[in-house]
Amino acid sequence: MVHYAIMQKEFFFENLFGIAIETSAGKTIPVRIIAEQHIQSKKERLGKSITMQLLNKMIDQRIVYNNCTWEQFKLIQQGFEGCSGLRLFYYNGTIELLMPGEDHEFFKTIIGFLIEFFLAEKGVEFIPAGSMTQERQGIASAQADESYWIGQKRSFPDLSIEVVFTSGGLNKLDRYQALGVPEVWFWEDGVFTLYHLQEDGYRRIDRSELPTLMDLDIDLLTRCVLMAQTSRVEAFREFRRAIA
Repeated sequence: MVHYAIMQKEFFFENLFGIAIETSAGKTIPVRIIAEQHIQSKKERLGKSITMQLLNKMIDQRIVYNNCTWEQFKLIQQGFEGCSGLRLFYYNGTIELLMPGEDHEFFKTIIGFLIEFFLAEKGVEFIPAGSMTQERQGIASAQADESYWIGQKRSFPDLSIEVVFTSGGLNKLDRYQALGVPEVWFWEDGVFTLYHLQEDGYRRIDRSELPTLMDLDIDLLTRCVLMAQTSRVEAFREFRRAIA
């Protein structure tokens, strides 16, 4: 069986396909309806694999289900409400569950810290949104690693950033396009890739096209994020010196 439970801030899979969520009408609906056709013959092998992976907190844990409805996604979202650390995504019939590992959280925290320091040093007002749920009813839902409104608050953040340790980086752009997020950055394999939303979709760019971030040197940001693996203090000093 696949197990999902929370114990001392660690996630384990415990009867994911046996969970029954009670609706407001008093009807109980098993979560297994969203995945039966995909894993029925492989459930035991998959469960052992995922359980073993979850014992390693260093790596991301990612599960994807296809051919799902928005209503099924909302039931799963309801079932995991209050589960700190777990991130849920939906777009075009695909549900993704992501439990970030320690490395993932390290990089997203360093990236967020440096970007916030840059904005503060430049006197730019911003509103950090972290991993808040960005959602367009019935269409898409996402929880980026870091998100920011620059200046005034609007329907969706101006910038969303995702650290990618598993596959599907470019496919994530589709759900952000459905949400209308102006700019999306990915950190993968020690490299930033930036995308700015145009009328016909996202276009890859070399540096931010958000007015207040145009002056941010992406090569400098990359270098300092990598440097932080050895020394956070030295990375911060280098970044502060370079943007002064």
